[in-house]
Amino acid sequence: MFGFGILTGLTFLPLVGVAFILTLRGDDEAAKANARWAALATTLITFVLSLVVYARLDLSSSAFQLVEEKHWFGGGLVYKLGLDGLSAPFVVLTTFLMPFCILASWQSIQNRVKEYMIAFLVLETLMVGVFCALDLVLFYLFFEGGLIPMFLIIGIWGGKRRVYAAFKFFLYTLLGSLLMLVAILAMYTYAHTTDITVLLKTDFPASMQKWLWLAFFASFAVKMPMWPVHTWLPDAHVEAPTAGSVILAGVLLKMGGYGFLRFSLPMFADASVYFAPLIYALSVIAIIYTSLVALVQTDMKKLIAYSSIAHMGFVTIGLFSMTQQGIEGAIFLMISHGLVSAALFLCVGVVYDRMHTREIAAYGGLVERMPLYAVAFMIFTMANIGLPGTSGFIGEFLTMLGVFRVNTWVAAFAALGTILSAAYALYLYRRVIFGVLDKTSLQNILDLSPREIVVLAPLILLVLYYGVHPAPILDSSASSVASLIHSAGARLASLHPAVLQLAGFSE
Repeated sequence: MFGFGILTGLTFLPLVGVAFILTLRGDDEAAKANARWAALATTLITFVLSLVVYARLDLSSSAFQLVEEKHWFGGGLVYKLGLDGLSAPFVVLTTFLMPFCILASWQSIQNRVKEYMIAFLVLETLMVGVFCALDLVLFYLFFEGGLIPMFLIIGIWGGKRRVYAAFKFFLYTLLGSLLMLVAILAMYTYAHTTDITVLLKTDFPASMQKWLWLAFFASFAVKMPMWPVHTWLPDAHVEAPTAGSVILAGVLLKMGGYGFLRFSLPMFADASVYFAPLIYALSVIAIIYTSLVALVQTDMKKLIAYSSIAHMGFVTIGLFSMTQQGIEGAIFLMISHGLVSAALFLCVGVVYDRMHTREIAAYGGLVERMPLYAVAFMIFTMANIGLPGTSGFIGEFLTMLGVFRVNTWVAAFAALGTILSAAYALYLYRRVIFGVLDKTSLQNILDLSPREIVVLAPLILLVLYYGVHPAPILDSSASSVASLIHSAGARLASLHPAVLQLAGFSE
């Protein structure tokens, strides 16, 4: 790759597909088909390359690997990429979901197909770049750059209120990230570098840490999103096309959790402990409140969107438990949720493509006409609830186990979320799948097509496989998580005991 390494190839390979699509002329059916096939081939090749990269990593080591570094403009701009056990699973998740997004859009997107495929390929480059970047400025460019293609995907190919939803998504996430930019400048002024590997070893003063932590928190909390800055997500999900919702829930939300992992916990350990009660409070409110809101939704997409916010609450309490089980569980839950939520939005897209409505009341008794769909939807619903034997159970159990060690009350309140998730998920499933097939519009509805089976079958297999064999994900991050806890623990040892006790870290 012109003197660059394999991570550069992985990150920018989707742009090769963009270049090919740009050479296509016309807007006839042949050009649309070529654009679809080019995007699918590009995303599949990128996924295979990500598996090659993953296989080359020594995940028993917590060090950054496959590091590439170049200095430009007199060293003022640093291009540095690398992977470790915290970032590698998210890269594979991103490249894995992208082909499903292209397949899910195969028939539903008929207008501006070339531009749509280009937007998704550019988005893939920016998302992979976020997880590979080892320079703060480069991270920020990738992190913010992802807003643009997602803004276009929602605003051009979305529903009736797409412009409102797109601007709300853009403004919320942009405003939060501007504070992070100020924090990056402050960190550069103090440490004279934006190299993440150096900043991880830099001891920032406790008073400075609090302000830096809050600035990064403003960006990552909106991205996840946490309560009360979550209101953009349901609108974005409802108006986005199916593939937009898949990538939004599957990857973009995880950037907030990854940000906490990469920056807040290791760089600002003192502040993370100090603000842990705040995180616990906001997370518990999110888990309970958004679950109750999900119970009264009439739109399938909006219900799943509120479900995503509740699950991200489990992620944040797991991360800020600062225990091995809690952090590993949070990482596992993010990967699992990426698969499950993506699958649920794909399932909604299946019936929406047939009926052009997402209203729960418009359905009922689908099991009589769509038995394959009913089975697939049931598996993903059970995983969303956290049923043992599915990947959803592993993540939720470990996060609650981790936080139970430091604060039993938080674990107890979070457990209510598992009960409420069963209520709204089973309510949705019963209304849509069971009951009497008495609506004439559903009499001739067709079951899953071969293309839809190809999309959903791998997700079913992975959800069940990781539910009984979670080791591949847990082992990949174990060494990096242990290193994170060890480095943070060394800094916490100097903290006043009263501060530790306030956050529940009395042990």
